[in-house]
Amino acid sequence: MRPICLLAVYLAAVFGGGALLAPWLYQLTQWGAQHWTALDGLAENPISRFVLRAILGLAVVLLWPLLQRCGMLRAREMGLSNTGRPLRNLAAGFGIGFGSLAGAAGLAILCGGRTANLSHSQAEMFHILAGATVTAIVVAVLEELIFRGALFGILRKTLAWPAALAVSSAVYASVHFLQKAPTTQPIDWLSGIRLLPELFRVPLGESGLAPAFFTLLLAGAILALAYQRTGTLFMSIGLHAGWIFWLTAYRSLTREAPGASPLIWGSDKLIDGWLPFFILAVVLAGVWRAGRLASGANSRQR
Repeated sequence: MRPICLLAVYLAAVFGGGALLAPWLYQLTQWGAQHWTALDGLAENPISRFVLRAILGLAVVLLWPLLQRCGMLRAREMGLSNTGRPLRNLAAGFGIGFGSLAGAAGLAILCGGRTANLSHSQAEMFHILAGATVTAIVVAVLEELIFRGALFGILRKTLAWPAALAVSSAVYASVHFLQKAPTTQPIDWLSGIRLLPELFRVPLGESGLAPAFFTLLLAGAILALAYQRTGTLFMSIGLHAGWIFWLTAYRSLTREAPGASPLIWGSDKLIDGWLPFFILAVVLAGVWRAGRLASGANSRQR
């Protein structure tokens, strides 16, 4: 079976399987909460949260057989080869990612788009920063393996890499709009299937799809381009980790500023304003130019 067909089967299994699995997980959690109070908080989540978690879980579990069938289990095929200064690429990516959204956050505060929240105690601040760090590491590694290592990597086997970049970036941006959706119907084994269209319904921010979708589209393009240019995922992982750190910490470290335009500065999500879009556009241009300069230098050396 062609890699792109295997990818289509994988996506269908992830979304369809997650939707079918979620009601069973929901009912199991409700039963467990009757016997263990530790599950009370989890049991209060709507069925849509179980659908989202089941989809994510299957995406990780089914990744290995997908890569096996596509002949991509080797470290080099997945972008994890230790050639080409991986630690340097990881550090450079993190610096660019961290600095770009730190700049967006700083400009939003300095220009009155958000206000700094300095009311946290030292213990709370440590918890916020530690949580943001752990989230950044876990999310960056998992999402880069799935979206760049697997999705972009498989698409490159069938499409020209610019087309693979465009498609993988669009998928990456789209899945970030999967949101919790309320349901008032009794939970049955088809509840997850009925909820799937609703998960895409809720927009980020008051401006709907734009600018959040286009910002995520740019982010996906930057991450895929960094992979294409360096030949490994390490720079992409670093970039992603730097962004996720700020997306996680920003919610706790800033507050809404009265009278500020969320269309320009965004909300506590940060990416739903035009400011980070333009900053990431500069980052994309920089990664593109750096890649062209590196290619030119390699050609002259040969």
